[in-house]
Amino acid sequence: MPVELSRREFCALSAAAAATTLAVSSPMSTLAASPAKPSQHGGPFRYCLNTSTIREQKLSIVEEIELAGKVGYDGIEPWIRELDDYVKAGGSLSDLKKRTADAGLTVESAIGFAAFLHEEEAERQKGLDEAKRCMDLVLQIGGERIAAPPVGVTNSTGHDPVALAHRYRKLCELGQQMGVYPQLELWGFSKTLHLLGEVAFTGTEAAHPFACYLLDVYHIYKGGSNFEGLAMFRGERMFNFHINDYPANPPWETITDKDRVYPGDGVAPLNDILKTLYNVGYRGALSLELFNVDYWKQDAELVARTGLEKTRAAVAKALGNG
Repeated sequence: MPVELSRREFCALSAAAAATTLAVSSPMSTLAASPAKPSQHGGPFRYCLNTSTIREQKLSIVEEIELAGKVGYDGIEPWIRELDDYVKAGGSLSDLKKRTADAGLTVESAIGFAAFLHEEEAERQKGLDEAKRCMDLVLQIGGERIAAPPVGVTNSTGHDPVALAHRYRKLCELGQQMGVYPQLELWGFSKTLHLLGEVAFTGTEAAHPFACYLLDVYHIYKGGSNFEGLAMFRGERMFNFHINDYPANPPWETITDKDRVYPGDGVAPLNDILKTLYNVGYRGALSLELFNVDYWKQDAELVARTGLEKTRAAVAKALGNG
């Protein structure tokens, strides 16, 4: 997976900075999120359903919550647009919070798209306003984490990496005020923040107690990074990890979201990935995030159940438990 030399150098320097800076932690830099409950299935990780996995079955968010609980997930990761649709239809977020708890689930994270990194100040402020709105929704359903992908700089290059880090710090400051952790997300298809090193640098240079990461098997592959780079991230700086797999074809240059497959059904080095996560101290959720059009044509419960079983099997294979 060739990456231009300048990016390789940047990745190496950034990851080194992350290892050096994050390895020395003070009380001020320690995350204080609510401790995760142990998984009902045992083992070091919790299991979460990202609702994209069954998106085209057109279930309501209430039905998705009921299904995730029935199948045996520990948590759920909804998309903000689902919460918006629910509210527009007259739904109560406090009721949704109760339904989630009654189903035995926690809200591990939520997927939003606030352009907090935009180069233009006015657009960046709109992004922060949107982030605040989304954080409020997450809080109302009992969550305290939200995805923070590189919206606003996805299709452009040449951005000052220090400036990007400062913008992420602003988002972290907002998150601290709201009580929600914005998880800096790597997007493999993005022209900015598609490498592990770029993401590590941004979070490290932001230097904020709420700075944390949201990584993804598919996106790391798509972005061109080596999975060994995961060892540069501290487990306590991650709450949620998107689990999936990918086939040998199409190649990384042309692979897209729809090509993702169940864990264990592709060629991703899941044994190494899961062992690395465990060894760096990660004890958060593995959130199944798929966009497979063939799965979308199947029964939602079958897909959710199969995904959980295959994720647990991958963990058992890698670590001896599931």
